[in-house]
Amino acid sequence: MKIGLFFGSFNPVHIGHLIIANFMATQTDLDKVWLVVSPQNPLKPKKTLARDHDRLHLVRLGIGDNPKLQASSVEFDLPKPSYTIDTLSFLKEKYPDQEFALIMGGDNLASLHLWKNYEQLLAGYDIYVYKRPSFDAGALAVHPRVRLCEAPMLDISATYIRECLRTGKSVRYLVPDAVWEYLESGTLYRSQG
Repeated sequence: MKIGLFFGSFNPVHIGHLIIANFMATQTDLDKVWLVVSPQNPLKPKKTLARDHDRLHLVRLGIGDNPKLQASSVEFDLPKPSYTIDTLSFLKEKYPDQEFALIMGGDNLASLHLWKNYEQLLAGYDIYVYKRPSFDAGALAVHPRVRLCEAPMLDISATYIRECLRTGKSVRYLVPDAVWEYLESGTLYRSQG
């Protein structure tokens, strides 16, 4: 089985994330996509992150009963900050019969040369790249392990959603219904900057 790993803070998960995940799971040669909730991206500040398990819960709510998508907390128990190459090494050891691939935006591909052991990533894993508006995927776009995909894109950001929640504005239709209902019934993101 070929599993695409879609890493992210998912802070919170939104419709744009799920459109990309579902596209990769249904319109490429990937059999499944795991949405890997990252506890801390080494390139992002931690102060705006909701708790790990809250974000994981929202991803599970967002996925619902889609059998081709799965929420993953694999990085929760790995050393922080999380580096993709270390997570992949762990997964390869834990699931030796599975083939793993990466899913990322074109902006991430353009900065891949800044990632820890990026040469190993390129040598050992297929990378499925969804194009991001106004971002050049860079020189690695022509690498033989890179697969550019024309996934439908929505201009939605988790930052915008958090700001709406913080200021009491509706996020209905920006997040899956189950996520919206959960956020409406609680205080998550309402007091964060």
